[in-house]
Amino acid sequence: MLEIKNLHARIAEDGTEIIRGLNLSVKAGEVAAIMGPNGSGKSTLSYVLAGRDDYEVTEGDILFNGESVLEMDPAERAAAGVFLAFQYPLEIPGVATMEFLKVALNAQRKARGEEPLKIPDLMKRVRAAADELGMDMAMLKRPLNVGFSGGEKKRAEILQMKLLEPKLCVLDETDSGLDIDALKIVADGVNALRSPDRAMVVITHYQRLLQYIVPDSVHVLYRGQVVKSGDKDLALQLEEKGYADLVGEAA
Repeated sequence: MLEIKNLHARIAEDGTEIIRGLNLSVKAGEVAAIMGPNGSGKSTLSYVLAGRDDYEVTEGDILFNGESVLEMDPAERAAAGVFLAFQYPLEIPGVATMEFLKVALNAQRKARGEEPLKIPDLMKRVRAAADELGMDMAMLKRPLNVGFSGGEKKRAEILQMKLLEPKLCVLDETDSGLDIDALKIVADGVNALRSPDRAMVVITHYQRLLQYIVPDSVHVLYRGQVVKSGDKDLALQLEEKGYADLVGEAA
């Protein structure tokens, strides 16, 4: 489903290269965990996949279901089925969470040639998804992420993901700032979306998240490249020994 070939990417503003020849393949139905020390390029990879314009791809390609996404803007990638959950979700004052959900969902439906959802149908979908995540519907009347706790922000993003039903979910350190109860709720929401026709890329520093979202594969990123791949046991080894040995081998 996702094929990254010899990817090189840099910060557009100053030309600093972050991704340096990265190769990665993620099959449909697979949950791939991306781990690595600070500064290894994990978040940059997520931004490049989503199409953020402050990063430039200088070499290589990103194939999604066999087609290059490099010429697609973020909205086109989203309509094609790519979803990015941010490490630090943006606050949007003045825009109620429910209104944001309505606009986002209907924009994608329009891009796919589908009719917009009527309000009763939208409310039914949102209520069912919110209940599964333990979210109070009153929270959806509040401006998006404004005054939300870390756990509330992450639940709101998982709610978006459940409603939009993307084919490729990229979760950038979605465990950041979560206490154990919120982590379990978010992980349950993610696990409920595991599907044979959906792939997930879970970016994390710590093995803790992978106790709840058990990956099919683990890939270690260092200096913009995948330097080690393995199964879920690799995450346990990293938790026990750290990155020093791998970094030394790759240096």
